[in-house]
Amino acid sequence: MIPIVPALWALSVAFVAGPTVSAAWPTVATSQVGIPGSSSRDGGTMVAEQVPVSVPTIAPMEHDRAMSSSASSRTAGNSGKEGARVTVKVPEALVPEVAGHTFSLPPGPRAYERRLAFTPSVGRLGGRDLYALRLAYNPGAWLGYEIGIGHNPGRSVHALMHTLSALLRYPVPFRVQPYATAGYGMVLVFPGQSVNADPVTENVLALGGGLEAFVRDDVALRVEAKRLFVPGDDPSGGGATYEYAEVTVGLSFYRLVAN
Repeated sequence: MIPIVPALWALSVAFVAGPTVSAAWPTVATSQVGIPGSSSRDGGTMVAEQVPVSVPTIAPMEHDRAMSSSASSRTAGNSGKEGARVTVKVPEALVPEVAGHTFSLPPGPRAYERRLAFTPSVGRLGGRDLYALRLAYNPGAWLGYEIGIGHNPGRSVHALMHTLSALLRYPVPFRVQPYATAGYGMVLVFPGQSVNADPVTENVLALGGGLEAFVRDDVALRVEAKRLFVPGDDPSGGGATYEYAEVTVGLSFYRLVAN
């Protein structure tokens, strides 16, 4: 029979050493659980000893606070992603007047005054290929000045021509605009390697006309035909004038240089 006093003393010790808070875990509470330990004899009587073991448990209040903090951080991250704005820079139109209506033309006659026109073109001169670049300035609506340079390649000889011309037009309220041209220049004829001769320079007088078909207000398809007159010497010893036909096709790009 187990003595009553020692048994009550053991139960009181276990009760006093009940749940405590561990100093090493600020947000974790520890509870002591008695487990069977070693046995000893006290006066011939076997007494079971209870060994306290600390089991960490999360305090309810601290657990709720941690879960709330985690949820807040996830919400902040998602709101940051949703609130992010991607800025895309839209390129500005080179010619703001035609933005949004690329192939439309303003009403009324075509505007030429104070505009530059750059025209690369290809064609034929005297039955051979011709490559030309032209730059024109229009001080008024009906008058323009144009400088041009052209190359006429060939097997035996090739020619380089530069001219200064005047463009005369009467602006019309249509896509197709006719004009007349008259100019003066110089042509340099370079003999090929098979001919032992020096380059020849001759004067050139050019007369002709053309059409501009406007794709939009600042771009036009340009077709031009001219007659070139080159004075020279006749093989028989007299003077002569040589005529050449020139036909070119190009694109004219207009830019306003002053308001």
